[in-house]
Amino acid sequence: MVTSDQRRRQLAREKYARQQQRREENRLKAKRRNTVIAASLAVVLAAGGAVYASVALTGPDKGSDNVASDTPTTAAPTPTQSESASPEPKLTVDTKATYAMSLKTDKGDITITMDAAKTPRTVNSFAHLAGKKYFDGTKCHRLTTQGIFVLQCGDPKGDGTGGPGYTIPDENLNALGKAGTDGSVTFPAGTVAMANTGQPGTGGSQFFLVYKDTKLPPTYTPFGKIDAAGLKAVQDVAAAGVEGGATDGAPKKAVTIEKATVAKK
Repeated sequence: MVTSDQRRRQLAREKYARQQQRREENRLKAKRRNTVIAASLAVVLAAGGAVYASVALTGPDKGSDNVASDTPTTAAPTPTQSESASPEPKLTVDTKATYAMSLKTDKGDITITMDAAKTPRTVNSFAHLAGKKYFDGTKCHRLTTQGIFVLQCGDPKGDGTGGPGYTIPDENLNALGKAGTDGSVTFPAGTVAMANTGQPGTGGSQFFLVYKDTKLPPTYTPFGKIDAAGLKAVQDVAAAGVEGGATDGAPKKAVTIEKATVAKK
């Protein structure tokens, strides 16, 4: 015969067992819920990473130009200019001539030799903009010191979002050779190339000065070569680094283009 004390102990054990079962069920439910949340978050983060990677490897007008390393980890030169609102300027340069673009900056003069035979519409655009004093008083807004080695200029807004309101086509893309297995070519130190949004034909006014050999996809129009003194000036800016100790951002040694001119050599 079961005594009242034995019955109470049995009921207590059964109650405890039920409580333990409910706790285990709740734990498993919580684990499943957290797994679903984590998986969803991973998908969101992966999508965000894909977007970032896409932006990081794009160039001027509607994006920010980036320069890539063998396996690009730094955004290439990619401006985010406004939509084209005006036509490309009429071609007026001598397409058989060589031109010089002189940038008088507060950190030293930079002379860029441009071959209109190879990049006629790019040279024509720079001649047009310089003639309108478009670059005068503008800052070189971006310096990259890791993965790619460039100083980016040509944005009247100074934040990577400015442009002339029109776009120009890509030119001379085969000038630096055939892309390697990593999809890139070497942009030698001293090269000047157009930034773009990562899409064909999206060059505007932003350009980048390569101060150290840099590997990038052959999708940026190489249109000029910096003189020795100008390259030294850019390298001095690069040696000072990026604001805040970062590797990509506004140069610590700020650079302002005080005057830009383009003339036939």
